[in-house]
Amino acid sequence: MTTIATTRKPAGTLIIGAGQAGLQLATSLRELGDTHPITVIGGELHPPYQRPPLSKAFLSGTALQEELALRGSDFYRDNDIAMICGEWVEAIELHDAESSAGHARTASGRRVEFDRLAFTVGGTPRRMNAPGADLAGIHYLRTLDDAVALKDDLNRAARVVVVGGGFVGLEIAAAATSNGKNVVVLEAQDRLMSRAVAPEMSAFYSEAHARRGTHIRLGAAVSGFRGSDRVEGVELADGEVIDADVVVVGIGLLPHTELAKSIGLAGDHGVIVDESGNTRIRGIVAAGDCAISAHRTHGQIRLESVPNAIAQAKTAAAALLGREPGTPSVPWFWSDQADLKLQMAGLTMGYDQVVLRGDVEGEHFSALYYRDGHLIAVEAVNASRDYMAARRILEAGGNIPPESAADTEIPLKTYLVR
Repeated sequence: MTTIATTRKPAGTLIIGAGQAGLQLATSLRELGDTHPITVIGGELHPPYQRPPLSKAFLSGTALQEELALRGSDFYRDNDIAMICGEWVEAIELHDAESSAGHARTASGRRVEFDRLAFTVGGTPRRMNAPGADLAGIHYLRTLDDAVALKDDLNRAARVVVVGGGFVGLEIAAAATSNGKNVVVLEAQDRLMSRAVAPEMSAFYSEAHARRGTHIRLGAAVSGFRGSDRVEGVELADGEVIDADVVVVGIGLLPHTELAKSIGLAGDHGVIVDESGNTRIRGIVAAGDCAISAHRTHGQIRLESVPNAIAQAKTAAAALLGREPGTPSVPWFWSDQADLKLQMAGLTMGYDQVVLRGDVEGEHFSALYYRDGHLIAVEAVNASRDYMAARRILEAGGNIPPESAADTEIPLKTYLVR
């Protein structure tokens, strides 16, 4: 009797989520020399595309749908990356409680085996739970299909109400205002972008949007929507009704956690990972908007931004291959609202001093944030040189003396340690 030994073919890596983080993770695995199979599954029918332009250039008509693709089809073929679009993963089963290997099952019944697993599942917009919230003409923006539907509705609208004064809401408001719409932004908090920027920047943006013709209403809690088949107005908690042809709701993102929860790797607020992107099970990682990662200063935090998604995906790919993750990057963000380019690096949480530098009234300035005399963050408006210099200083662990930071005669790059 002859026994023939067989070698099991590797199942490779399954990446659930075909957004920026998912594509970057797959790309980084190949760049790091991984030759095992890589499968990326996404719930949308479209291959990976850029999300940031959806609320800006796409709505404004300066970017076309076909220009949003992150990669052409030849990229996936040349890099042997299997891309499955239009499939939602419904269940995951691991070989055992501590194994990274197992299989996933999609809504259509497809079964995908894996040795390693990555969650890059992103999230979904937080929905309004108020009377009339299901009326036609009320939009949420997350996907390309959302953006196409919103753009079509905006073209026929005269009065637009944006519920939520965060990045996405203000970007949409700026695009609609520039296209001649009457736009009202309703923010329940007492300042704009309260989750992302410091009060000094919130105040500037409130005034800047008002100067451009957008009506900003702070402390405006929405109690419901008026209309029969289609939305006709937004009702506030005090009974006031604001007329609307189109309503856009942007009140935050809920991370997709159901799949990771099913195998004990997530809480209600995200998939829990360390600085390297590892979950508690080696060989299973997470990156992007769904991941709550360890931050050396601020503890467990979840950041929603493309740069963060890319950085986390690169780190997670290294972790899957057992490589050193490298130095954690300084978080950075941006938001284009009309002709105001906001660039941010670092996190302002816990600051005790802010220094304004440049021409605030002329809308070319930066705000430098300090804790105990040490620079922790920068927010710059139409001041890219300040932003880039301060970001490099933050990455190098350097400092800009607060007593001289406002002096525009001294370029910030002067303080970069060589």
